[in-house]
Amino acid sequence: METIGYAIVGAGYFGAELGRIMKEQEGARVAAILDPDNAEAIAAELGCEVETDLDALCARDDVDAVIVATPNYLHKEPVLAAARHKKHVFCEKPIALSYADCDEMVKACQESGVVFMAGHVMNFFRGVRHAKQLIAQGEIGRVLCCHSARNGWEEPQPSISWKKIRAKSGGHLYHHIHEVDCIQFLMGPAVEVTMTGGNVAHKGEHFGDEDDMLFILMEFGNNTYAVVEYGSAFHYPEHYVLIQGTKGYIRLDMCNTGMTVKTMDKPEEARYLLHESQEEDDQRTHIYHSTEMDGAIQYGHPGKKPPLWLHGIMKNEMKFFNGIMHGDPVPEEFKPLLTGEAARAVIATADAATRSLRENRKVKVSEVM
Repeated sequence: METIGYAIVGAGYFGAELGRIMKEQEGARVAAILDPDNAEAIAAELGCEVETDLDALCARDDVDAVIVATPNYLHKEPVLAAARHKKHVFCEKPIALSYADCDEMVKACQESGVVFMAGHVMNFFRGVRHAKQLIAQGEIGRVLCCHSARNGWEEPQPSISWKKIRAKSGGHLYHHIHEVDCIQFLMGPAVEVTMTGGNVAHKGEHFGDEDDMLFILMEFGNNTYAVVEYGSAFHYPEHYVLIQGTKGYIRLDMCNTGMTVKTMDKPEEARYLLHESQEEDDQRTHIYHSTEMDGAIQYGHPGKKPPLWLHGIMKNEMKFFNGIMHGDPVPEEFKPLLTGEAARAVIATADAATRSLRENRKVKVSEVM
């Protein structure tokens, strides 16, 4: 089997683990790492070289694909550099903090003829794939609406993470874009969006400047809807995606972890795994009910290993990306994930929601495109 060479840009909590996972994949080799703080330590661990210049990294003959895991506001430059050198790209979510940047990145990759895969990890949950299959089979009838919540209560942090600075993370909506993306993966792109909310409980020097309470109404143009809530101003924490149909429902619960399905023709609610094993589901439940969560965020840091459930879905992502690099066929439902189109569509929805909040009106997604 041909060996695919990978470069890592950004070797913090996520980037380092993606590198570890990719190193274990068949026909994969991590060739080099670029990170101003962590490169030396992670390169020694993975047995690869350190680069300090982005163009030099992307120009290497032993690099076929670049994995971008920098903070959100630093995604654009490495993606464009990889495209310029005709290297395939995997980029963590959100791939950009504006539709204009996202569109530029997608077009650059298209023009160079390279894969541009977004790190929309919920696509690789066992439960999400199962839900999509059940919906396609008509198990819950026609989908009418989705309701999602990802929230909690945040106490003051020892230091203010970049994740809490709107200009760097995009705030809850962009940094936690997973739920909006998952809903569009299941229902298609939204056509109109309304968002309300604000920073209601976390002002001051001990907090960032992101809005801590957001409510989003998504309309899909065919009499179907979704409601999404985000934030760190909720003392009763919730994290789920609920899909309602004409014949039943599917609930993907990330807090009391598992997937439940109820249909009109089956008297009992059926329960399935959300992740790959019961151990992973149980561990996630334990984490959500422990002190490791703060304000809907589990803070990571270089050197900290992700929990089993997160490692498992990251492994699914890297295995899939490596398979695509080796010529595996692309399932129809995942094609938009490999061109940047799905990522661009969800950023368009997020930008429309942001404009709605700023201008206090309903916004068509086409207005930002």
